[in-house]
Amino acid sequence: MNHPAPHRPSLRAIFRGPQCFFLFVVLGAATSWAVQLHPGNTYPLTFTDVDRDQLSTADGHVTIISVVTRRDEAKAQTVGDTYSQIAAGDPKVRLITLVNFQQNILLPLRGIVSAVIRNRLDAEAKEVQKSYAERHINRNARDDLYVVADFDGKAVSQLGIAPTSSEFAVFIFDGKGRLVRRWNDVPTLEMLTQAIKEAR
Repeated sequence: MNHPAPHRPSLRAIFRGPQCFFLFVVLGAATSWAVQLHPGNTYPLTFTDVDRDQLSTADGHVTIISVVTRRDEAKAQTVGDTYSQIAAGDPKVRLITLVNFQQNILLPLRGIVSAVIRNRLDAEAKEVQKSYAERHINRNARDDLYVVADFDGKAVSQLGIAPTSSEFAVFIFDGKGRLVRRWNDVPTLEMLTQAIKEAR
């Protein structure tokens, strides 16, 4: 019997509410970025998520990174839903949603934004936990929700994306940091399934 895929952290859940509306200010257009990551090469990158955990592309996990801006809510949700169909609750495969704030959040407000995201993830985890229970997955769902809030552009720069750009991208790395695939649009179920298989 098929059960609904667990919800992944959507941008709607992260950003909804008047407390976040005033935080977004348009500062400039996208610029080009010289560094490009190429499939087949190894990139041991490190990111810090909103829970202040260090996440590395070379720590033994298959790591999927979905780079989004606020306008990419639907795409981010689709990537999460597709991931859930393939690897929900798999401790060896993780999805990181990296939110590029395009350097638009003032320094004094960044802690507030991070706190709001953590609260939304806590709420999201309760829904995911229900799905885990239906699937007999014995894991704490909150431990499987990863969001990196990139306020200064350092995180997206590691991936060859300009901090002020609105680029959407999905990367998948094997456990040693080798880039297996990069997409500039939402990968299909078949594409993501094959890439995860190659990354294991």
